[in-house]
Amino acid sequence: MRSLSCSAGIMYSGRQSCKGRNMLGYVVADGRGAADLLIRDVALRLQAEGMRLAGAVQVNPEVDPDRKCHMDLHILSGSDVVRISQDLGALSQGCRLDPDGLERAVGLVAAALDNGADLLVVNKFGKQEIDGRGFRPVIGEALSRGTPVLVAVNPGSLDAFLAYAEDLAQPLPPEATAITDWCLHHRAADPA
Repeated sequence: MRSLSCSAGIMYSGRQSCKGRNMLGYVVADGRGAADLLIRDVALRLQAEGMRLAGAVQVNPEVDPDRKCHMDLHILSGSDVVRISQDLGALSQGCRLDPDGLERAVGLVAAALDNGADLLVVNKFGKQEIDGRGFRPVIGEALSRGTPVLVAVNPGSLDAFLAYAEDLAQPLPPEATAITDWCLHHRAADPA
C-alpha cells in the first residue's frame, strides 16, 4: 500500500509536506450515520464562510423501514447527487456499494478539484480507498497540490487509513466547531 509520508516526497505548493502543517485532517465518529451528519454540518458551515469545496457528503434517504436506506453522495461543488448504493433486496447480506456510482462521484469531485478548491471533503475513507480506489487518488492529488483534506474514517478502517497516511494525518475531535476551525485555519494558512 502506497503511503503519503514525508519519505514519499509529497510536495505541497513547492515545499515539503512535513514542515509544521498536517494537511490531512480526519475524524472518527461513533454511531451509524454520525460521521455523515457531522461532515455535512461542517461542509455547510464552510460554504457559509465562503470556502470553495471539492468533495462529497453522504445522505442516506430512508424509503421503506423494511429495506436498507439508499446512499447518495451530494457533490459539494454543484447540485449533482450520485446514488452509490444498489438495491440487492431486503434479505441481502452483501455490500450494497455501487462501484460505478462511486467512480462517477469521484470523477465529479476530481473535476471540481481541477477548477480550484480551498479544501477537499471526503465523506469516508472506506474499503474502496483501502484498496487504492474510490477517493484515494483524489486525496493524493489534493495533497500534492497543497489543498488540505478533511476525511471521515470509520473505526473499522482506521488502522488501514493510518498506514496509508502515516505522519500526515491529524486526528480531529468529532465536534463540528473544532473541525470547522481546523479547516478555516488551514485555508487561511495557505499562501496566496
